[in-house]
Amino acid sequence: MANPWAGEVRLVLDGQAHELRLTLGALAELETDLAGETVLDLIERFEAGRFSTRDVLALMVAGLRGGGWRGVAADLVSSEIEGGLLECTKVAAHLLARAFTTQGS
Repeated sequence: MANPWAGEVRLVLDGQAHELRLTLGALAELETDLAGETVLDLIERFEAGRFSTRDVLALMVAGLRGGGWRGVAADLVSSEIEGGLLECTKVAAHLLARAFTTQGS
């Protein structure tokens, strides 16, 4: 079960539950994938509701990798995600909120 106090969020891929979290290493990989942008730029897009599916995918991959998953974006693209795009968007928002606040959300 995901521990919101540890910044974790749960996502089910191909019928298997995964705990996602944005570790320091995962955030560093995320910034590399953002091609010159920062995590703060990404947060601003989410707060303004201007995020893209590319942003959501990048956060999913970072969160999964922070939780121990060893896949890459191409693996996620071909996975069956319980709850679909709406669930991914919720998980991405929760990841950001939990990584940058002092309380579970």
